[in-house]
Amino acid sequence: MIGVLSNAGVMEGTTNSAEEQQPSTPLSNSWSNKQESSKNEKPKPVGGFVLVHAGAGYHSESKAKEYKHVCKRACQRAVDRLKAGALAVEAVTAALVELEDSPFTNAGMGSNLNLSGGIECDASIMDGKSLHYGAVGAISGIKNPVLVANRLLSEAQRGKLSAGRIPPCFLVGRGAHDWAVSHGIPPCPSEKMATKFSLSAYKRNKRKMELAEKLDTGHNQTKKRRQSTENENGSGCLDTVGAVVVDLEGNVAAAVSSGGLAMKHPGRVGQAAHYGCGCWAENTCNMNPYSTAVSTSGCGEHLIRTMLARECSAAMQSEDAHQALLEAMQNKFISSPFLASEDRVLGGVIVLRCCRCVEAPPSQNIQGILVEFLWSHTTESMCVGYMSAQDSKAKTHISRLPPGTVPGQCLAIEGGVCRLMSVVE
Repeated sequence: MIGVLSNAGVMEGTTNSAEEQQPSTPLSNSWSNKQESSKNEKPKPVGGFVLVHAGAGYHSESKAKEYKHVCKRACQRAVDRLKAGALAVEAVTAALVELEDSPFTNAGMGSNLNLSGGIECDASIMDGKSLHYGAVGAISGIKNPVLVANRLLSEAQRGKLSAGRIPPCFLVGRGAHDWAVSHGIPPCPSEKMATKFSLSAYKRNKRKMELAEKLDTGHNQTKKRRQSTENENGSGCLDTVGAVVVDLEGNVAAAVSSGGLAMKHPGRVGQAAHYGCGCWAENTCNMNPYSTAVSTSGCGEHLIRTMLARECSAAMQSEDAHQALLEAMQNKFISSPFLASEDRVLGGVIVLRCCRCVEAPPSQNIQGILVEFLWSHTTESMCVGYMSAQDSKAKTHISRLPPGTVPGQCLAIEGGVCRLMSVVE
């Protein structure tokens, strides 16, 4: 028996929200377990829940269908792995691969080009069960950077290397590429990773930069050039992708991948690779009553300086998840003292938190997981998708700031609740 309750609301700035209650959406009542291999072996429950995002930035109505479609495919990929008995970290990796392979997202294939016309990607992943983390920064020539991050994580879980050496968790540049190839991840020429969309955007941005430099004859023109650059790297270009997952064992995982800002300096590493900035996942423990998973998107420099992923995860230990995320986004991000000099603070997060619950009467041995999932952003829009293993298809949504509000100075927040249940024999 499984059900979901959708509960969405939009918040402007720090004003009180007027939540828009959506009707409950029932999920399928079917449940799938692996067959018992022996009479003494208890069946292992399979399934779970996934929430993905295709970036916090600007999503035009003309491309809304494509963004939603890739989110649906990513959710389906993750759910397929969960149904096959995979743990959360495997499912979140599968979702990211699908998002990276889309030409419409700024990750993997079709990533933004840097100043030199090359592609350098960042990615990271965190396993809430082991608390291990893997990341790559400014990596070129690898189609799916998240696969390298995941391999770094799994290799670290195996323990020390020969002679007692500590395995790496974060590699950058050529070293990351060579490590990936040596561990069986196939290379892909950067020119094959560029798409007609990313190439046309690069040519357009380059012309604008050249024009701005020609006009740069004094202080006023310098200011205009800086404003032009901010617009180019504004909310229209911040489409990092990510996902958070919980499996039916209660394990959570999070991942994020990005091609970085358009026209970035070669070697620049954004939040998608930084620990505590791009993603965070942590299973429940004695100190934390909830398992939490977070994935971020937006201006990497803003997210790095605030360590937003970890801040949001910590906030989710409060009783009211909606209020906790609202306060974290307002106090730890928009109004953060670390970003006091910024006119606009651009970013977004997807968050899930969960806890185990036992249904009455106890004699029926029914247990489940209560999942609360949320997304929030200060950018013009954010595209998300979500799905449980008992859904026939994923649900998608493009969240937008209310009309008349200023991106980077106010926020939107929405979400829902999903109850996953199984019979324990």
